[in-house]
Amino acid sequence: MYKITMTPKAKKELDKLPLKDFRRLDKAIWTLAQNPRPRGVKKLRGPHYRIRVGNWRVVYAVFDRDQLVIVGKVARRSKHIYEGVDKLF
Repeated sequence: MYKITMTPKAKKELDKLPLKDFRRLDKAIWTLAQNPRPRGVKKLRGPHYRIRVGNWRVVYAVFDRDQLVIVGKVARRSKHIYEGVDKLF
C-alpha cells in the first residue's frame, strides 16, 4: 500500500471545492494508495501521472521505491493545467 501526501497547493485547492466535488476527488485520491496507476491514468513526464475525475484533473507523482504518491495539483480541466508540472514536486 502506498502512502498519500499532498503539496500545500493541492490541499488549498481541495479546501476551496464544493462538498460534492470534494467527496468525489477525495475518494479518487485515496484509492491511489491501493493502485497508483488505475485504469484511465495518463502518464505525463518522469514520475508524473494524471487521473480524471469528471471535469477535474489530479496531477500526481509516484515513487515506487518509497511506496509514495504525492498529489501536486487538483484543478478543473483546462489547457494550462499541465504547465509547470515539473516544478510542483
